[in-house]
Amino acid sequence: MSYRKKETTTVVSQEMISEGIFDLRVKTAAASDCVPGQFVGVFPPSDAHILMRPISICDADPDGQILRMVYRIAGEGTKGISKLKAGDEVKLLSVLGNGFPLETAKDKKVAVFGGGIGIPPMLYTSEKLQGISKETEIYLGYRNSDTFLADEFKPCGTVNIVSEDGSIGYKGNVLDAIRERNYRPEVIYACGPMPMLRAIKIFAEETGALAYISLEERMACGVGACLGCVCKTVHKDAHSHVNNTRICTEGPVFDAREVEI
Repeated sequence: MSYRKKETTTVVSQEMISEGIFDLRVKTAAASDCVPGQFVGVFPPSDAHILMRPISICDADPDGQILRMVYRIAGEGTKGISKLKAGDEVKLLSVLGNGFPLETAKDKKVAVFGGGIGIPPMLYTSEKLQGISKETEIYLGYRNSDTFLADEFKPCGTVNIVSEDGSIGYKGNVLDAIRERNYRPEVIYACGPMPMLRAIKIFAEETGALAYISLEERMACGVGACLGCVCKTVHKDAHSHVNNTRICTEGPVFDAREVEI
């Protein structure tokens, strides 16, 4: 459950792990209070960028109180965050959103999908599925052979690498790979670009699997006040009486059957 605390944390380390992709680790008690699929709001160090940037949680070490975030530079705000180094202070709004319901995977065949910068939150998810799921297959989609984090998934299940250009692993997309392997999961957890999530929603409907998808969206506040990150849902909002829901508070993880994407 998110407690939405704004705090000043200390950077433990930061490094670029792929072109334009950075691995940021900070010291915070939030590492003890997060679940896979949640995210934090990271405030850029420059006063010229006052809005937080939502970054998913890649991993958490509750004993060492270290929170890990892997993100891609997407604009001036994340470019500023990428300049942070060990010992610097950084402000966070944490922990935000709702995570993946991992208990649904108990004794089930599971597929984990990550595409592009949707891959990082699936690492924490895959780690936590160990000892819960009956078996886990992991599908990681990249544009080309410039991969990141792939080796860290190996202890968590059978890892299948997919690239759009075929330069590494399966050629195509993650759905092409799972169909080629003829793997039929009972439960799906996924994060990635919208076309991938739409395809996974259809795949789940075709196969009868339960699918939980994490939606990516630009956010301003992260606490549901600005209504800048809504999506359509099958449920009617009690206040607005329209079929919208807020990704930052009711999400970012949804049962795929409940959202229109």
